[in-house]
Amino acid sequence: MSNVLLVTSSPRGSEGLSTRFATQLATQLAEQVPGTTLTLRDLAAAPLDHIGEAYVVGRATPPDTRTAAQAEAVQLAERLVAELAAADAVVIGSAMINFGPPSPLKAWFDHVIWPRVTFRYAGNSVEGLLKGKKVYLVTASGGDFSEEPLAAWDYQSGYLKHLLGFIGLTDIEHLRVEGTAHGPEAAQAAVASADKALQSLLQRAARPLTATPDSVEATQ
Repeated sequence: MSNVLLVTSSPRGSEGLSTRFATQLATQLAEQVPGTTLTLRDLAAAPLDHIGEAYVVGRATPPDTRTAAQAEAVQLAERLVAELAAADAVVIGSAMINFGPPSPLKAWFDHVIWPRVTFRYAGNSVEGLLKGKKVYLVTASGGDFSEEPLAAWDYQSGYLKHLLGFIGLTDIEHLRVEGTAHGPEAAQAAVASADKALQSLLQRAARPLTATPDSVEATQ
């Protein structure tokens, strides 16, 4: 059985294009393998608290000496890490806000990036511990940030890929929905282009997913 984790974060909820395409992608990925579990973490509908003292101190405190607030904060992070660790494929939807990702998505990363749990220091280097997973990153933006002159202002895509890679998630497919703020025709063209790219992603994903059980296990 396969597990797909869908993380959405657009403040527009289901109306946001990052959420729309990420949901469609995750749903169809799950449908490719009967019995697949699809887990939704909707950070817009149920935003996480930004990390505070209870989490920072509690994480470094032995479990039996944590305060109630510390225990609650750490247990939340443990649930989020468990969701991520259990996933074979992860789909993340991110809508650009002021050139970066939405703050609820940043809060999610702040909870799951955990020393000696999702990454560890090895001498002068860092080793991500969540390896062997496929990640689909869906980003949406009003401008065309994949090309100059706005590419230098895209603090969303590179930042998210860096965070993912830091915890070992380096096998990333990136789907952009961009240029939607240039008028109705441009928005329609952007959606059509993204839909074409999504179908291409699904076709590539279907090849290993519909192979024999042994090969599926080897490619996950």
